[in-house]
Amino acid sequence: MLTRKLDSITVLAEEDRTAILDLPHTVRNLPGRHDIARFGERPSQCCLVLQGWVSRYAALSEGGRQILSFYIAGDMPDLQSLHLHRMDHNLATLTACTIAFIPHDALHRVLRRHPDLANALWRDTLIDGAHYRERITSLGRRQALGRVAHLFCELYLRQRAVGLTNGLSFSLAPKQAELADALGLTSVHLNRVLRTLRARKLVTLSGGVLTIEDWDALVAVAEFDPTFLHQGNNAPAVRETAETV
Repeated sequence: MLTRKLDSITVLAEEDRTAILDLPHTVRNLPGRHDIARFGERPSQCCLVLQGWVSRYAALSEGGRQILSFYIAGDMPDLQSLHLHRMDHNLATLTACTIAFIPHDALHRVLRRHPDLANALWRDTLIDGAHYRERITSLGRRQALGRVAHLFCELYLRQRAVGLTNGLSFSLAPKQAELADALGLTSVHLNRVLRTLRARKLVTLSGGVLTIEDWDALVAVAEFDPTFLHQGNNAPAVRETAETV
């Protein structure tokens, strides 16, 4: 899954692909709503999501929670712990997950021997920063309808890049309360927005699967530009998918 993710944002040489596959790792199956790493901890390994959904979140003393990011198969949500040695946020599973834990020492050794792979992972962390800039724009300036539509467009393209979509349908694992915590909305407000999107025939959501019924209209509502994903020429590919469906 990691090589598939990196293939969507860069070009991997065969020796770099082999180096990734040869990394020592421990695979664990974790239940949903389980903390992988907590604020203040000093991790000695990075986690790679093989299956399931993970969230990065901040917790406030009065019990409030801000979900900062969602991560899917192929993502390494704590790659920055290679150089930032103390956690300044929390990582938790949203669903039952299969996670590969890769020791920091092993990653450092491989990245010293494979500078192009180091550049690819550096690019991945920079793109993660681009996601944050776009999320700040959404939270600060987009109305609720555009905010939700933008997140759906983003999650669709990210899952499509690693082969987790079916036409214009994809798994949407976060519950409404979790989506609300990521979007700065109440659950009640989010529910109204979802009803509006369904009424306009832009999306349908059933059984944890979201289907985009009208990609171009959803993009217009979201004012969505995929540049921040840095996946290459996404828009024509999405239009092609829509036409096929």
